[in-house]
Amino acid sequence: MDAGIVGLPNVGKSTLFNALTAAGALAANYPFATIEPNVGVVPIPDPRLERIRGHIESQKILPAALRLVDIAGIVRGASQGEGLGNKFLSHIREVDAILHVVRCFEKAPGGEDVTHVDGSVDPIRDIETIETELILADLQTVDNGIPKAERAARGKDREAIARLEVLKQLAPMLNEGKPARLLELTNPELQRAMKSLGLITAKPVLYVMNVDEDDLEGTGPLASRVREHAASEGMESVAVCAKIESELSDLEGEEKSEMLEAMGLDEPALAKLARAAYTLLGLQSYYTAGPKEIRAWPVPIGSKAPQAAGVIHTDFERGFIRVEVYSVDDLDKHGSEKAIRDAGKMRTEGKEYVMRDADVCHFLFNV
Repeated sequence: MDAGIVGLPNVGKSTLFNALTAAGALAANYPFATIEPNVGVVPIPDPRLERIRGHIESQKILPAALRLVDIAGIVRGASQGEGLGNKFLSHIREVDAILHVVRCFEKAPGGEDVTHVDGSVDPIRDIETIETELILADLQTVDNGIPKAERAARGKDREAIARLEVLKQLAPMLNEGKPARLLELTNPELQRAMKSLGLITAKPVLYVMNVDEDDLEGTGPLASRVREHAASEGMESVAVCAKIESELSDLEGEEKSEMLEAMGLDEPALAKLARAAYTLLGLQSYYTAGPKEIRAWPVPIGSKAPQAAGVIHTDFERGFIRVEVYSVDDLDKHGSEKAIRDAGKMRTEGKEYVMRDADVCHFLFNV
């Protein structure tokens, strides 16, 4: 699963991306780092992994990971090719969710002036600037798609008819400046048609409020406006001071703990951001645990056991027989897998089992 970071120039987008990927690179036993200049892999902080290792000895821990893309080129006119418009469009269409970084500080932490592209700081205006470019790009897709869908629908193909209906509902909505994600569809055929369009504004959004050192919780007036905007769309928001997070990402061990304590933080804000992005994507984690590794595996909420097994390897899904499963809480309570079995808490589930967050699994398969 991929998330793309978007934002106007000078809002701290690249600082945040670099901090996230640098923090990931410091995580032990996992090749987190920047893959390409604008792509990185970020670990999802998960205290349950250490809880498992407290009962099952293992050589290493591997958290779930999120692929992060730093989307370049969003300025006014980007949908028409201004700046790096075409590049941003191709990158942003490929991600599953959007992290929209919004400037919520007047001066940069440290007091230096950072010129805003529009000459003043107004987070809602900034949000609307980027949203307008994304909506215009989607409107172009919809307008171009309607004539094609009309021709295809003449053949009475159900998928083509559903696609046309969705396009006709989207056109006026986008023309009014509303994102595609606000279109409510209950019909499964229409939902599938909507998904097939790959619209940018249909993607879920996490608003990342880049705050200064005096407002780490994001309760100041600028951040509060962003929270209200996010809530009005049914989206989430999280406060981060990109400069502090950048400094923290360069530290390890005691030095990092001392800086967190000095700032009054229990963990880097990036940890909250990574988890929020994971939730935004509709993911949950299950675990496998053994002497070589304890690993978190991401699966969409609602996945059944064979699909979860397929995340490890396609053969596991193809030859799925059953899964032996217990929860992390069961492990904490009983202390070992043997004790869980003896207490009758080790469950055997079949192909229709719907995975639960924090399941620990042993898959049985035959290919």
